[in-house]
Amino acid sequence: MKAMILAAGRGERLRPLTDHTPKPLLPVAGRPLIEYTIIALEKAGFVNIVINLAHLGENIRQALGDGGHLGVCIEYSNEAEKRLETGGGIFHALPILGSEPFLVVNGDIATNFPFAQVPTSIDGLAHLVLVPNPDHHQHGDFALDGMMVHPDGESRYTYSGIGVYHPDLFLSCTPGKFRLAPLLRQAMTGQKVTGELYEGFWTDVGSLERLKLLEDEIREGVFPAL
Repeated sequence: MKAMILAAGRGERLRPLTDHTPKPLLPVAGRPLIEYTIIALEKAGFVNIVINLAHLGENIRQALGDGGHLGVCIEYSNEAEKRLETGGGIFHALPILGSEPFLVVNGDIATNFPFAQVPTSIDGLAHLVLVPNPDHHQHGDFALDGMMVHPDGESRYTYSGIGVYHPDLFLSCTPGKFRLAPLLRQAMTGQKVTGELYEGFWTDVGSLERLKLLEDEIREGVFPAL
């Protein structure tokens, strides 16, 4: 199974750091943020990785190269400065990702999630990893009922930025900028999205405060400094 890391975002909430450094390359305890994800994926057996590029994308390509020094093979999906959003970015990369289900991981998260346990085949169009709602996103994104994910419901959780997708999720799409969430919500209405709740370490490094908190958690051993 191939894995895709979403790394094309502008990182507005992390400015001015991201004016000159793409968010995935921001240093955390002496290592670029994205390398924590790449190393975790490699340890779980994901050695073929696709990374999409937009804002300062060439900096990411120059820093990571073909991924050989990290034990993986990296291919790049170049969006130039189009910033195709999550859905458009994945759709743009489909020729590289192939015709089988693939794993997608946001490039701005840090987690101890066991990637080796993600399903390599799915019953439906997507399988999402959800997490308890953090303080900055208390209302969550989707509801989980058993293994089925619904647009709304009582037990609402936050999408972790980790999911397995079947290319058929994008059958009705055309090239351009579009978000992933509406596609998922449409698939949920047809009972085509499964999910699971992960209650281990996870953080969305989306602000200067949370970037500093991650540094502290590494120092305290909450998140491993690889």
